[in-house]
Amino acid sequence: MQSSNGRHRGVGDGPERSAGNQEDDGASSRDVAPEDPWYDTSASGWGELDGAGMPAPAVPPARAEPGAAAARARDVYVEVQRSEAFQEVRGRYRRFVVPGVTAFLVWYVAYVVAATTAPGLMARPVVGAVNVAMLAGLGQFLTTFLFTWAYARHARLRRDRAALELRWDTQELARGAQGGAS
Repeated sequence: MQSSNGRHRGVGDGPERSAGNQEDDGASSRDVAPEDPWYDTSASGWGELDGAGMPAPAVPPARAEPGAAAARARDVYVEVQRSEAFQEVRGRYRRFVVPGVTAFLVWYVAYVVAATTAPGLMARPVVGAVNVAMLAGLGQFLTTFLFTWAYARHARLRRDRAALELRWDTQELARGAQGGAS
């Protein structure tokens, strides 16, 4: 069988190569590049040449040095973060999420511990072929969906409106700090 670069495809090119496959290919295996087309392709922007044969210009940094407008905008966000409205939104978030995550993790760890330490309890049949472990496993899925629904409801009823108002206020303050630029 002939490969695309003119070399015969043998069993191997190293010392383990069979005696019947020892013909001279014209180049040693150390001098031939791998057949992988991406082998010597450099990463985008590293050492590439532009159309004129010169090295491509370096990519500018994503963040420029902060000017006066950027410093004022940063101060706006710090001021908003310290505001009473922001602290109230964060407090509402924490008062829901911390107990919810704690309850779910306790429920999950209890399931795993019961499954590993009390296999007799988990194997106890409830109805027909359905046992306690199956019900607890399905309960894990049910509580995941229940907590997702409760989180979305809590966010919609207790945080979204306040967060949206805070966002609009922040945008207006930031626009004013940058001199009216949008």
